[in-house]
Amino acid sequence: MALLLGAAVAVAGRGLLGYGHAVLRAGLRAALQLGVVALVIAWVVGSLWTSALFVLLMFAVAVRTAGRRMTDGPAWVWAAAPIGTAVLPVLALLLAGGLLPRQGLTVIPVAGILIGGALTATSLAGRRALDELRQRHGEVEAALALGLEDRDARLEICRAAAATSLVPALDQTRTVGLVTLPGAFVGMLLGGASPVQAGAVQLFVLVALLLVESVAIVVVLELVGRGLVARPGPGGIG
Repeated sequence: MALLLGAAVAVAGRGLLGYGHAVLRAGLRAALQLGVVALVIAWVVGSLWTSALFVLLMFAVAVRTAGRRMTDGPAWVWAAAPIGTAVLPVLALLLAGGLLPRQGLTVIPVAGILIGGALTATSLAGRRALDELRQRHGEVEAALALGLEDRDARLEICRAAAATSLVPALDQTRTVGLVTLPGAFVGMLLGGASPVQAGAVQLFVLVALLLVESVAIVVVLELVGRGLVARPGPGGIG
């Protein structure tokens, strides 16, 4: 792992990508966090209440991470809306319907997958929407001059760019089994499940992710369109 991390840092640095130190910090941070989680999770999964608190912690970290990716201002707290709106109903439906056993050992990983997908969609959609508004600020002003409402003018310019945030999830779903064998599938096989059972669970996860990420992107667009998430400065559309 040290060799691979060193190689990643070297390539990012020599390639002038500007992320050499970020790669090193990310690798070290991942090792530290996974070490702590490995020690904590055995205790957490023993109770549904402690598992719920752990999921809440994951949600809080995801909100801060996605929010900071979108904007440096206080508006980052609005990232709670797309992530919460996308994940909570799906998770509640799975628990209420009995598809997801009410056990920490199953709730935590599934919630983590869904929150992670919502985090990615939120941060990508927010960044792309706000970048598009800043770069095409003149077109927004032109749309306003033609009589469009603020929300409609912003969405007219940034919707297509933000919508591309769904492409990674689409590609992952389209190529599953052909290009990649995702973690849920491999994990269940290693745990002794049959290939059919593992495939069914993985398909469920992928479809749930498509729903979660679609909802997150739509909510992000609404926040940007209404000016609740913006960046300071000219063209920030605050």
